[in-house]
Amino acid sequence: MPTITVNEEPRAFPDPLTVADLLRELSKDPMKLAVEVNRDVIPRADHSARQLRDGDAVEIVTLVQGGGPDSTPPADKPLKVGTFTFASRLFTGTGKYLNHDLMARCMVASGCEVTTVAVRRERLIDSDGKSLLDSLDLKTLTILPNTAGCFSAEDAIRHARLARELLTNLGNPGANWVKLECLGDKKTLLPDPIDTLKATEQLVKEGFQVLVYTSDDPWQALRLKRAGAASVMPAGSPIGSGQGIQNPTNIRIILEYLKDGDPDYPVIVDAGVGTASDVSLAMELGCDGVLLNTAIASAKDPERMAWAMRYACEAGRLAYLAGRIPKKLYANASSPLDGLIAGTK
Repeated sequence: MPTITVNEEPRAFPDPLTVADLLRELSKDPMKLAVEVNRDVIPRADHSARQLRDGDAVEIVTLVQGGGPDSTPPADKPLKVGTFTFASRLFTGTGKYLNHDLMARCMVASGCEVTTVAVRRERLIDSDGKSLLDSLDLKTLTILPNTAGCFSAEDAIRHARLARELLTNLGNPGANWVKLECLGDKKTLLPDPIDTLKATEQLVKEGFQVLVYTSDDPWQALRLKRAGAASVMPAGSPIGSGQGIQNPTNIRIILEYLKDGDPDYPVIVDAGVGTASDVSLAMELGCDGVLLNTAIASAKDPERMAWAMRYACEAGRLAYLAGRIPKKLYANASSPLDGLIAGTK
């Protein structure tokens, strides 16, 4: 009986033996294989005619098959902020759009379920005298009133109270919460840490669910959570700057501090993102959501950017849940080395 080496494994077979006989012996489908004898490829049409002799080396090669992806990604738990629950983790703002119609289209493209509205007269009426609220689908959107432009705890608290009254009259569930901004100055628009904490404590006492804009200071973030904030929202960089997340290390520390023993506590990056990769990075760090406005409204093509932000938020979240591979110094082959066709080295 001749000894034939098949994929580097010597085996004895009956004589005579053709390539076709060998494949039948091994229960292999010739339609799904390529065969090489002594480094010569044997076409399938020649399998029955090609005789195998003692000492021949045969390589039988197939493809490493992979299945197609499901049409939908694996299920994710919803985002919970206080008593609110959402499927989308992207929050958007209503400012800086050329008109209300463009704003409404971008809302749809972004897939957001929450949009922020500043409680100021000039933000509710556009240049044509149209009400902002007329352009928002209040049946599908939850309005998040924003104390934007407030530079003291007293002003922020006043705006929050007015917002509650307004949204209660509209029957919108956003009456139960507020996005608190208490700014330090008009140049940086960074939060005043003392007045922010003061306003948070008071609004919590009044029954508000407070989503509080803060710096990327981990200790301030922890103080705000301890004060009862429903969500702490650290800035990636200054409001409207488009610089992206400038200090991912601090964001990681904030996530560690605020989620210690409370893994579902929502941490939402607010301010500074400029493009889709900034949103994806925030989500890959483990943040629970991103709130943005200028990055969409001031883009050259706002509606297209809204789609980009939507997909970036979803992709970043999926990547975080999947768990990235560790970074390594040297190469690590993605194709399997098992079954590699023997070479000369």
